[in-house]
Amino acid sequence: MTYCCGVLVREGLVMIADTRTNAGIDNISTFRKLHIFQKPGEKVMLLSTAGNLSLTQTVVNYITEGMENPETKEIERLLDCTSMFAAAELIGRAVRRVRAVNGEMLEQENVSSSTTFLFGGQMKGRRLRLFMIYSAGNFIEATADTPFLQIGELKYGKPVLDRAVSYDTNVSDALKLSLISMDSTMRSNLSVGLPIDMAVLKRDAIELALDGRIDNTDPYFHDLRDRWSTALRQAHLNIPAPPYGRLKP
Repeated sequence: MTYCCGVLVREGLVMIADTRTNAGIDNISTFRKLHIFQKPGEKVMLLSTAGNLSLTQTVVNYITEGMENPETKEIERLLDCTSMFAAAELIGRAVRRVRAVNGEMLEQENVSSSTTFLFGGQMKGRRLRLFMIYSAGNFIEATADTPFLQIGELKYGKPVLDRAVSYDTNVSDALKLSLISMDSTMRSNLSVGLPIDMAVLKRDAIELALDGRIDNTDPYFHDLRDRWSTALRQAHLNIPAPPYGRLKP
């Protein structure tokens, strides 16, 4: 399991992803799930992955090394795409190809072939965009009304984003709220864990403002977790007790 989040606000784009792929009693595995494709000053694209690791890695290899277009017979790579929409379509085709080759075999072994992707970024002269790409290769796009998308174990971190994120949230707060959302998920699900990869792209900058990783020694993340826990405890203490039935003092 995993948790990845993308937040598209007026100022820019935030994407974060955990790295845990297995959390057994004595076997914790980590793999990077936030991938960066860029030509600084020309295009920056961010791709986060969830689902069957072998399939998501194969998709990443296809779009990196190139995949033949069945109509034009040309080899297409993600960094060669001239629009974010065309790039999302390329990823969708790669997803469908991987499932066509491996899906039936995995299902016979009772192994899930499900994959989902968050894909965001901007090309020079074009607008900043964020997509969610499904297992069938189809996709949806974030909007000003729905400025964040999630994949993986999303239910624990969603309430934070639902209550606090809007299109006018500044990019620094968008990152902070994404990290709180990640912490809420980690608290409730051991299959999501550190390190956390994160990237921030400011609108029209066409170069990353942040490309970093948070591990268990990061002082800011420890402080954020403590402050959020304290704030939640104080918030519920500040709310009056329910005045119902025999519960009323």
